[in-house]
Amino acid sequence: MSSLISVNNLSRRYGDFYAVNNISFELNAGDILGFLGPNGAGKSSTMQMLSGNLAPTFGEIIINGVDLLEQPKTAKASLGYLPENPPLYKEMTVSEYLRYCARLHSITKQQLNSVLDSAIERCGLADVQQRLIKNLSKGFQQRVGIAQAILHSPPVIILDEPTVGLDPIQILEIRKLIKNLGENHGIILCTHILPEVQAVCNRVQIINCGELVYSENIDKLLKQQSNRFEISLSADIDQAELSRHETFKTITKTDNDSFIIDSDLAADKLIEYIVQQQWGLTRFTTQQPSLEQTFIELTTGDKDISETQNTASL
Repeated sequence: MSSLISVNNLSRRYGDFYAVNNISFELNAGDILGFLGPNGAGKSSTMQMLSGNLAPTFGEIIINGVDLLEQPKTAKASLGYLPENPPLYKEMTVSEYLRYCARLHSITKQQLNSVLDSAIERCGLADVQQRLIKNLSKGFQQRVGIAQAILHSPPVIILDEPTVGLDPIQILEIRKLIKNLGENHGIILCTHILPEVQAVCNRVQIINCGELVYSENIDKLLKQQSNRFEISLSADIDQAELSRHETFKTITKTDNDSFIIDSDLAADKLIEYIVQQQWGLTRFTTQQPSLEQTFIELTTGDKDISETQNTASL
């Protein structure tokens, strides 16, 4: 599978503070990569460096085989970018604006009409192409922003928070558009909305405190074996009693008087252990791993998990 973006040892430093600290990853053709992180984690700095809007302190960015730092104009020609606030001239009509953007991309007069028609069709803008952008809904303005990013058919598209401020129907429409675009492009989706990533991405990366702490396929994440269980007991056992047993790494009491526990034991061995204690086990369910659970564990200072996930292929 061909690599569209290759990031090697990328860092951005402000004085003694590293906003991005020595991260490396690749984007392949056909990938829709969800790039996650809490506020201040380094997401925006990374996207600005990938798009050529911010110079890295150290590191290398290769876009479609071209070094972004050595040949920025050539490398950027392979890139489509939608920042969090789309660069729209709202006094223009949709058609006028896209025609203007096409000229910025050096699209020839012979190609112009076919390129515009293709972007308008792919982004569902046919019915509004003669309307002023300022009179469009936020959802349609986002579509216009995506249209300008794909006009020149770039191999790589970077979308920074493309559904912020949209209503549920608009969000579903943009998600569908992103999935369709992913069939012919490599896409980086930068967001803090976890359901967004789970709905459209095939890969996920998590950045925290400037460091890449997780990189995995979504399917593999959701299929991995869980070590978290929910149990209910008929005996009058409280959380303090359970915490005296080293078998349980963490214990959380739920609203319905059950317990969420983490254990290194497999499910069958854990059931056997609880039965031996004669606590009256009445319910035992495995909690399947979720992107939300993984994200919280990796960004709230759980060192054991962070160390484990740092060994994932980056």
